[in-house]
Amino acid sequence: MTTHHHSHDHSHHHAENYDRAFAVGITLNVLFVLVEAYYGWRSDSLALLSDAGHNLSDVLGLLMAWGGFYLARLRPSQKHTYGLGRATMMAALFNALILLIAIGGIVWEAIARLSHPVPIQGDIVMLVAAIGVVINGITAWLFMSGNRHDLNLRGAFLHMAADALVSLGVVIAGALFIWTGWTWLDPAISLVIALAILLSTWGLLRHSLHLSLDGVPASIELDSVRNYLAELPGVGAVHDLHVWAMSTSEIALTVHLVMPDGHPGDDFLCSIANALHHDFAIAHTTIQVETGDRPCVLFAHAA
Repeated sequence: MTTHHHSHDHSHHHAENYDRAFAVGITLNVLFVLVEAYYGWRSDSLALLSDAGHNLSDVLGLLMAWGGFYLARLRPSQKHTYGLGRATMMAALFNALILLIAIGGIVWEAIARLSHPVPIQGDIVMLVAAIGVVINGITAWLFMSGNRHDLNLRGAFLHMAADALVSLGVVIAGALFIWTGWTWLDPAISLVIALAILLSTWGLLRHSLHLSLDGVPASIELDSVRNYLAELPGVGAVHDLHVWAMSTSEIALTVHLVMPDGHPGDDFLCSIANALHHDFAIAHTTIQVETGDRPCVLFAHAA
């Protein structure tokens, strides 16, 4: 006997809000990439050009995140019985990989520019980068609420917030160049930008790869779940416990409970599912009850 429990925290209105957030964020960033690349070329600023390349990669990342967010809302089908929520993990993972490629390009060009530094137009650099602080700040704000419960949305938020800080760094580079005239500042700031991107991307890469390999979500303490189940009245043993992410915002669990006194009934199973959802945010629960008359093969392997 099994029981299933589902919970979808995103309402239709909530989803529409993030659709608008993605649309506005992508539009603003595409326009800014064009402006930043043009003035980076005009002012011969590697910091602006590298930041434009980074922002372009973030546009691609936002597009993938939006695609994953859309696919996760599609209903399960005969071919995809769990739905397509895993697309959000893939979007977060590809987002991180794209950023790593962008980091490599920035570092390569910065090292070359350090060998042959050139002067920049500090006033133009400062103006364009200041616009970037505003645009990236607004975009990050659009995803601020979603970053608490969804790794996919968290990736969008972290990248935009990091971009705002990076653009602020470019403003500082322009100001320092005007003040000192040091031509090496521009590529040096580019290397700092690359390091900032790496630091913000590493956690996203690690967590998205972990979830893609069916790892236990970071929010779940597996021993706590096991202890809760083992201490339920009538439960003699717990085995074949699995917890994994169906998407970046939905967690699933399957478990076998050995109950020698017999099946406890559907109400008992539903109460377990409700408790797991309330206490551990596990939205999809499947419980198999065994009376112990015939040892489960999986239990024998676990032992």
